[in-house]
Amino acid sequence: MSPSTDSASSDTATADYSVAVLGLGAMGLPMATRLASELTVHGFDIADPRLTLAAEAGILPFDSARGAVTGVDAVVLAVRNGAQLNDVLFGDDGIAGSLAEGAVVIMTSTVGIADVTAAAARLATTGVQLVDAPLSGGPVRAGAGDLLIVVGAEPAARRKAAPVLDLLASTLSVIGDKPGDGQAFKTVNQLLCGVHIAAGAEALALAAALGLDVEATLATLSAGAAGSFMLENRGPRMLQAYDDDGAEVLSRLDIFVKDMGIVTSAARAEGVATPVAAAAEQLYLLGQAAGLAASDDSAIIKVIAPTPPA
Repeated sequence: MSPSTDSASSDTATADYSVAVLGLGAMGLPMATRLASELTVHGFDIADPRLTLAAEAGILPFDSARGAVTGVDAVVLAVRNGAQLNDVLFGDDGIAGSLAEGAVVIMTSTVGIADVTAAAARLATTGVQLVDAPLSGGPVRAGAGDLLIVVGAEPAARRKAAPVLDLLASTLSVIGDKPGDGQAFKTVNQLLCGVHIAAGAEALALAAALGLDVEATLATLSAGAAGSFMLENRGPRMLQAYDDDGAEVLSRLDIFVKDMGIVTSAARAEGVATPVAAAAEQLYLLGQAAGLAASDDSAIIKVIAPTPPA
């Protein structure tokens, strides 16, 4: 199917539509809050303070994931990797056995094609469909329903998930008709994002070494042909990386260790050479080894230039 930026269409009534959001962290809570503006939302998190915040936002808190998903139309998952996805669904306390037949699981994370297709096949044996819907954006955009979401799922599953996707996305692109298609697209997307951040760090480090005013350089680069979203977005945070507290953590560096690993693994499996992506992956691995895993990904500049510009 050709990509589309049209909003998902659905004849599903939302008055009695319910959705469970598992994990009420930096992204989960604003997504759940946004959904609660029109839908019945169940929430679960292992941290009691997050459940308290959820209740204040109109979300029904549950003390177990299985309890939260019982009887709902859809479940929103944001997990770190394929191992967590498998554990949440099929582990000792997995939710798969508590899902109603006909429900959909909406997978919003980037974990790779193989893990999502395997989970989808296993869920299908229970009458539950998986909607592969990796997203881009941050907590503020999540709370405003301003996310970019790329979807790979069967048409019937997309229709069932539409009340959720329509509320969360300002741009919704249907990239394919099967789970895994969304992951495939997001893999390509992350190749570019990871490379752009790494290239921006190299450029600003070189500008500083050449004695240029890095703030003026950044502003001028962003206005010209060399500009990119990642340079404009991460550039100022790269300069803040040298502050005592570093830049605010909006996207952890080790997320790109994971994502670039997904990129290079997928390319290798298809026999596609990605030398630039491979070099960027090594830079993120060096950052992780240097103790920057939990820092904002803009801190990658400190791997190239450990000391701040004069």
